[in-house]
Amino acid sequence: MKWSCVFLSCSLSIGLCAPGTSFSQHRSADEEFTMALTGDSIITRKLSVYDEPEFLEMIELLRSADVAFTNLEMLFHDYEPYPMAESGGTWMRGDPELAHELAWAGFDMVARANNHTGDYGALGLQLTTKYVEEAGLVHAGVGMSLAEAREAKFLETAKARVALISVSSSFANHMRAGRSRDDVPARPGLNPLRYKTTYVLANTDYENLLQSGESLGQFTDQDGNSTGTDDDKPGEMQVFGRNFASGDTPAIRRESNEDDVTEISAVVSNASRVADFTIVTIHAHEHAGRRELTPEFLTTFARAMVEAGADVFVGHGPHSLRGIEIYQGKPILYSLGDFLFQNESLARLPSDNYERYDLDENAHVADFNDARYEDDTKGFPAIPEIWEAVVAVPKFRNRQLSELALYPISLGYGQPRQIRGRPLFADSELGEKIIGDLQRLSEPYGTTIEMRRGVGYVRIDAAN
Repeated sequence: MKWSCVFLSCSLSIGLCAPGTSFSQHRSADEEFTMALTGDSIITRKLSVYDEPEFLEMIELLRSADVAFTNLEMLFHDYEPYPMAESGGTWMRGDPELAHELAWAGFDMVARANNHTGDYGALGLQLTTKYVEEAGLVHAGVGMSLAEAREAKFLETAKARVALISVSSSFANHMRAGRSRDDVPARPGLNPLRYKTTYVLANTDYENLLQSGESLGQFTDQDGNSTGTDDDKPGEMQVFGRNFASGDTPAIRRESNEDDVTEISAVVSNASRVADFTIVTIHAHEHAGRRELTPEFLTTFARAMVEAGADVFVGHGPHSLRGIEIYQGKPILYSLGDFLFQNESLARLPSDNYERYDLDENAHVADFNDARYEDDTKGFPAIPEIWEAVVAVPKFRNRQLSELALYPISLGYGQPRQIRGRPLFADSELGEKIIGDLQRLSEPYGTTIEMRRGVGYVRIDAAN
């Protein structure tokens, strides 16, 4: 029996609705549904105090979407935990109140699996979870066990239920979540996609390395047993902690861990059958020679996620844009670059950062930045593309992708470090350059991007 949900037709005395019509507030996911998708957010400063038109218009774009997403590459705590011996490059931490700034900006969902997840150990992870949840943000990719880190998290909206699965291929090994066994507790951490790297050498170079390994005793363990080579796998060896193979052409070959792909695919398949839309997102620093080029294993993984049921695949991590592919009618955004990149205004750093550059106890964060970037002449501050990105807005009708808009943003290349890192809509000249870069990077996937009135649009009908 169906019930009318129009309040005025209900009996005020008993609060029941009359039978005969469907629930009027149940809006179908088949109507138009939009997402606002961004890349990495390293936030160390408030957002809500700024009022430039280019900034507020971008914020309104996020808020107007049915769901807005970013990768949270930041931990929130008040220095209760200690820094781990190994970090994701530097130790990321922001004031807990900044989680609310992300909610103010319009974000609904955040990814948590990335190379900074475990910078401050399990306690840093747990505290971040506390503050993210207090801000009302749905988050995925971490947990107190591998099963919890793997699982999808869901956002309920008036139009649709949205699932988020967050994965990282870039992480220090201690950050990887684990399973419990017998009476041993599970290891808290992130949802990993592990992979095997093999360095393919020309045949002569391979033989020379094999001889060098043999002369240094690398293929015999302390008990005299053979190790590092396998008669069943000729032309392959493990030496000096790495995998090598012989071949006609030198190359770096990466292969995803089959168990990880199988387990993540099962989660995606389940989520796609209990949600209207499923987003899979990965943090991946790995590249194919340059940071803007996507490695083959990531392309294979992204397509496998679509085949498992993902409606959208979102990449981030290399701090640059990468190409866009439409695969089986679903958008694969290999990297959306940075959305917030305020890594130079961290409040404190552990001694490990300073020791790396031989800085003494009188050095502070600004001194570390000067040493790391050689007064902005090298590294991130010196690369324009680090500070160029897009907000991707896929639009769905009848649950099918009908439009994919790309709004170019600038994070302030060349500005002082206390200013750069916060996004604004790019001006027309820079916007044209950003969309042009995406056009070039997307061509290998058969993707065409047109620019209209300062916004890039992927040609859905022309894409594969």
